[in-house]
Amino acid sequence: MALMISISGIRGIFGTDLTPQNLSKFTAAYGTWLEGGTVVVGRDSRVTGQLCEDIVAATLASVGCDVVKVGIVPTPTVAMGVLKHKAAGGIIISASHNPAEWNALKLLNEKSEFLDADQGKKVIEISESGEFAYQSFDKIGTITEDPEMLDDHIRKILDLPYINKEEIAAKNFSVAVDAVNGAGSEALPRLLGKLGVKTVHKLHCTPNGIFPHNPEPLPEHLAEICELVKEKKVDLGVVTDPDADRLALVDDTGKLFGEEYTQATAFDFILGKKEGACATNLSSSRVSDDVAREHGQKCYRSAVGEINVVKVMQEQDAVIGGEGNGGVICPDLHYGRDALVGTAMVLQHLAEKDMSASEYRASLPDYFMSKNKIQLDELEKDADEVLEMVKKHFSSLEPNIVDGVKIDFAEGWVHLRKSNTEPIIRIYSEGRSPEAAKAFAGKIFDLLK
Repeated sequence: MALMISISGIRGIFGTDLTPQNLSKFTAAYGTWLEGGTVVVGRDSRVTGQLCEDIVAATLASVGCDVVKVGIVPTPTVAMGVLKHKAAGGIIISASHNPAEWNALKLLNEKSEFLDADQGKKVIEISESGEFAYQSFDKIGTITEDPEMLDDHIRKILDLPYINKEEIAAKNFSVAVDAVNGAGSEALPRLLGKLGVKTVHKLHCTPNGIFPHNPEPLPEHLAEICELVKEKKVDLGVVTDPDADRLALVDDTGKLFGEEYTQATAFDFILGKKEGACATNLSSSRVSDDVAREHGQKCYRSAVGEINVVKVMQEQDAVIGGEGNGGVICPDLHYGRDALVGTAMVLQHLAEKDMSASEYRASLPDYFMSKNKIQLDELEKDADEVLEMVKKHFSSLEPNIVDGVKIDFAEGWVHLRKSNTEPIIRIYSEGRSPEAAKAFAGKIFDLLK
């Protein structure tokens, strides 16, 4: 498939789509857009990571940027590095949950946030123009390293006023970690040690980029850690994707919380500490609305995409945010998904509640999702025609059209979004049972027939 170019960076299979040439071109465009300054560069553990890092660092220096390399670290650690070094921006070399043959550049601005639409568009325009600000030999940037960045990130988490490592340590938790041999391999066990967790069962925590299973933290890929939790009688299992910005949880009985319940747990924890709203995207579960309501607060919704959630959080002065894919955004730390701070919040919450993970999960309402897609070529209609048809049909329910079309029913919802990379429309639906979730999606299929 062709190289995927978006406002947040580029992504592709290394050696076919993602080549040294387009890595250099896109990096030069980004550095030119920044007009110099410091750029923090980190990566996940992929086999091609070091090679890509060398290209990126050299290219940034060639356009006059000073580079601070932070090594194999979680994506949120790079974001924290931008704040620490008061940098002009940051680049994470990671294809997130994509398979091992993929790699990517993910771009941050000076606020440590992913580029917004306008910023990303400018970088793309510069990359297409080929007009890069290459410097003469006496004006090229420097390349240095900051090997302490992960420890600084962990220290900032421990300094949060609502994280009490003594209280966590007193519970004598045992925790299992599946880091899929990614950037969380050293980060999560180190964080857990600092939080006072004495027993850590490490599963796939060698940061070599050889993913032992599909790296996206979905239920069908996580049977191994569920078995480990049961075998070792572990209190909590934590799972990350290769760049450790998404967090999935396993309870003490070996059952998955469900990714949607990661942010719901973080929302419940923070809203019990601070007055304020929360925010997530339109495709995330209603459980977040339920949690917010329990605390007398509102859960605001954004278009899908981390930067879109961040923008709504800032507009509404939200005290916590996230995405239903296991992303927790803690603005007291930085405006980005962070599996490390999510893990700390979950352990603190369980310690304070004096509940097992399974007991706590049982206290939350159950919702079920159904994820489907429609092939547009089978309908002989384009995406906009389909979305307009659905919007008109359900006009009495006042569909939300911020991002595709979302229809809220009394007992559930359905959300249609067109893909930017394939001729399909994604249909996500949710209900109080698996059958109900499928039935809401079925309303759309019946309409289109």
